[in-house]
Amino acid sequence: MNVLLIGAGGREHALAWSLAASPLIGKLYCAPGNGGIAEVAECVALDVGRHTDIIAFCHAKRIDFVVIGPEAPLVAGLADDLSAVGIKHFGPSRAAAQLEGSKGFTKDLCRELSIPTAAYGRFSDRAAALAYLASQPVPIVVKADGLAAGKGVVVAMTREEAVAAVDACFAGAFGAAGAEVVIEEFLEGEEASFFALSDGRSALALATAQDHKRVGDGDTGPNTGGMGAYSPAPVMTPDLVERAMAEIIRPTIDGMARRGTPFKGVLYAGLMITTEGPKLIEYNARFGDPETQVLMVRLKSDLLAALLAVADGVLASFDVRWHDDAALTVVMATKGYPGAYQRGSEIRGLTQAGEVEGVEIFHSGTRRESDRILADGGRVLAVTARAPTIGEAQARAYRAVDLIDWPEGFCRRDIGWRAAGKGRVS
Repeated sequence: MNVLLIGAGGREHALAWSLAASPLIGKLYCAPGNGGIAEVAECVALDVGRHTDIIAFCHAKRIDFVVIGPEAPLVAGLADDLSAVGIKHFGPSRAAAQLEGSKGFTKDLCRELSIPTAAYGRFSDRAAALAYLASQPVPIVVKADGLAAGKGVVVAMTREEAVAAVDACFAGAFGAAGAEVVIEEFLEGEEASFFALSDGRSALALATAQDHKRVGDGDTGPNTGGMGAYSPAPVMTPDLVERAMAEIIRPTIDGMARRGTPFKGVLYAGLMITTEGPKLIEYNARFGDPETQVLMVRLKSDLLAALLAVADGVLASFDVRWHDDAALTVVMATKGYPGAYQRGSEIRGLTQAGEVEGVEIFHSGTRRESDRILADGGRVLAVTARAPTIGEAQARAYRAVDLIDWPEGFCRRDIGWRAAGKGRVS
């Protein structure tokens, strides 16, 4: 079957790499893709914000299935527009994607369904937000309600930082995403990324993962879209997996179905594992980045078959298998990220790095010019390794990183430190 994958990041490269290996695949396209995705799919220069263009392409190329990678097209209703013309797809409707598109919506749903999460308030007025803030202890978390490309969350350690975060939202720092603000209780514990497929009725847990959000070693510096990840997450014991499904995922799926907005896709729950058990930090309505990279290299089953089971509503009779090996990915970013950075620097040594045993290199922000690979974003590469243990996967990933010749790039040197039992990899 012919498949169109929507997106251009490391998540999409990992999905494309896995989809390309499916015995069900005929022709795989990716819009718009990147320099790495071009090695496993035909990249097409479509504006993913123009849904009519995507539909016209699907008709012209006889696309059987569309896989929507990023959150923005989901929140914009691409799945709805594909449904309207009978094109099969993977990804939730606009109404269901509110689970990511509006943090306030999700918090209200948690309250309604008694899903464990942080205490909160939501505000569209600066004065009311500041009044609430004055009554709460610090540290505290301030979030822009809408999509802010991973940059709309501030963990404020002081009241002054919290006030500044509220002011930034209402001053337009995050555009329309900050028109409403959610202020949350600070949760203590260990974070984990938890993924489950859902066809709107059934839910199937996937492998667990943990990522590193902060830009600097030792989990310091500003939050990013993710500087690395590993799978499995040791903190997510079988008991905690079942609690997450029973207390968080299944109630959400059931609640969305009762509302008439069933969630069909992959539900990504950011969890805090507290002394009281798992609590929901927030939902994403798509696969995570860089967690997808480690999940895909561990996935034994046919990804395309799994996504089709979601679209066809037969997930209850489906299962997925995983390699026992662990996986770890190290994100290489352009110097300056998550602040200002320069595009266009050349990256060398990728072939040699990719020859390290167990290593796959996924491109997050690159473009290809002739035989050269150029950096074209903040997060640029996800150097991913599979091995029997997280420590061995960590060693393989950094061995590959050290073979990449890119003076304008940087990475954290301690990805997986908690699980591997050691700190910085020199």
